[in-house]
Amino acid sequence: MKRPTFHAVSGWSPTLLATILFVSASLASGPGILTTGAWTTGTWTNSALGQDSNETVPKETKKAKSEEKSPLFMRVSQTDAGQPQALECAVAKYKIASGPYAGAVVDLIGAVHVGEKSYYQRLNSMFKSYEAILYELVAESTDKPNKSERRRGGNPISSIQTGMKDALKLSFQLEEIDYRAKNFVHADMNPSEFSDDMAKRKDGIISMAARLMGAGFAMQSSKKNSDAQAEMTAAMLSRDPLKLRRAMANQFESLDNQMVGIADKDGKSTLLTERNAKAFSVLEEQLKAGKRKLGVFYGAGHFPDMHDRLIKDFGAELIETDWVEAWNLRTDAVK
Repeated sequence: MKRPTFHAVSGWSPTLLATILFVSASLASGPGILTTGAWTTGTWTNSALGQDSNETVPKETKKAKSEEKSPLFMRVSQTDAGQPQALECAVAKYKIASGPYAGAVVDLIGAVHVGEKSYYQRLNSMFKSYEAILYELVAESTDKPNKSERRRGGNPISSIQTGMKDALKLSFQLEEIDYRAKNFVHADMNPSEFSDDMAKRKDGIISMAARLMGAGFAMQSSKKNSDAQAEMTAAMLSRDPLKLRRAMANQFESLDNQMVGIADKDGKSTLLTERNAKAFSVLEEQLKAGKRKLGVFYGAGHFPDMHDRLIKDFGAELIETDWVEAWNLRTDAVK
């Protein structure tokens, strides 16, 4: 399948395109299936990043309780004058307070599947400090993406992602993250598990996409969301990468609410909750093996459910969150 050009994807529904980039993640470079993703406050320390950096952001420390609303895992930062600066992803740090894994620290590390090359370089440096990085990818555990190989087309979602990567002048996650690092641990369904769970639920990608679209259209009823849709359409027609970045980033801030739309009548879905359950079964295996500093590298759309699982099932507390810049939205971002 020929990948869409910028002009071609400009004809797609803005809600659909934003949703695809927010909830669709990487495909294995070999046999792979659509995965979910896509992307609380603090200072990136030089030791964590493995590089010199004077860039800081405000830090907040908080305790989380199961009855509290899930924290934010993606945001658009702005200047005092209200100008957009960056799309930022959260690194949320949880500490298990009691039980057999007391003292263990689990970080939820937000992934956005197209981003600045510098964003992925920072993550690669930070990942070295963890005993294990649990990563998402619907593939066999042995099918680790190779950074030196560009993704091969054939899947329509993959093609749309690649077209949007080019349109936004950004890099692609599978081409930048070092999945072959020794501490990387596959924590997702394999293709058979994914297909079997979909069949058991009598569900499919098309029906889930329809539910997401319905949630998106419902959100458009407000003036704010109508204005956001108009901004997105104008940005796509302009073919200006910076305008498109800004419009897409604004969509991402509201799309978090649409993730509820993936679920079927029992509040679960293969794409989100059941893959999270698989990831957390791997997390428990790693904790049982004695690991005490772990990162879960998943799309931020998974994190509200993971937040609840950490608190309710592991007795964890959210102790602090950091932000890392994934997209530059400043006026000089695209040269």
